[in-house]
Amino acid sequence: MATTSTTATGRVRVSTGGGDGWLRIAAPVVVGAVVLGAWQFLVSVVGVSEYLLPSPASILEQFVAFAPAILSATLITGTNALIGLLVGSVLGILLAALASRWNALDMMSAPVVASLAVIPIVALAPVLNSMFGADSQFGRQAIAALASFVPVFLNTLRGFRQVIPVHRDLMAAYAAGGTQILRTVTLPTAVPFIFTGIRIASSLAVISALVAEYFGGPRGGLGGLISTSAATSAYALAWAFVFAAILLGLLFFLATLLLERLVVRRPHGA
Repeated sequence: MATTSTTATGRVRVSTGGGDGWLRIAAPVVVGAVVLGAWQFLVSVVGVSEYLLPSPASILEQFVAFAPAILSATLITGTNALIGLLVGSVLGILLAALASRWNALDMMSAPVVASLAVIPIVALAPVLNSMFGADSQFGRQAIAALASFVPVFLNTLRGFRQVIPVHRDLMAAYAAGGTQILRTVTLPTAVPFIFTGIRIASSLAVISALVAEYFGGPRGGLGGLISTSAATSAYALAWAFVFAAILLGLLFFLATLLLERLVVRRPHGA
């Protein structure tokens, strides 16, 4: 039930209670249960071949049976994705800060970023694996970094451009240096945009690391094991690795979302 309260400034605040919070949790759980039930029904009752679509029960059985191997593969892929996300995010934020300050660099970086955004992973992965050797994870980390760099750079640059010019001019009138203006005015304004880019990049980093594992390099990651399982007709096991990849992507997304909520504090009563 909705309730209203009046703040010290006379503003009326409406609170809907905790019902919406429970609904946000219950809705995806119910939808997921319905999808899994329909999936199991198609395989068990309708008779869809396990070759085409393994049942959730078979996938869960394989997930439990191969849990140690799945955990090891998830750690490998997750490490590559995390390193790529961190490196790509740092580079994206730094370059966006420089581009927002110097128009010449902004104009030069635009075609470079546009080129990076359209690089096909399937073409780049074999090249990097050949360049850095079959025993190096660097190629996969580099691909994850490139995939993370673009959304972080674009969103951060947009955030830097949201600063009202009069605020920057006021700081300059108080003899604030460029670093002080960046720290006290520009960066706080851009923080929500930065985390939007990082949230997008978190999923792209995992996807890029997975795809890169299909094309050579060290074995053991989720992408390579999905490919190997499918090639040997172990489809339920392949889906178990896919399920682990989904969980890994969700973990990255939720971690960045939690970090954003810790950093971006909303004013009380806003």
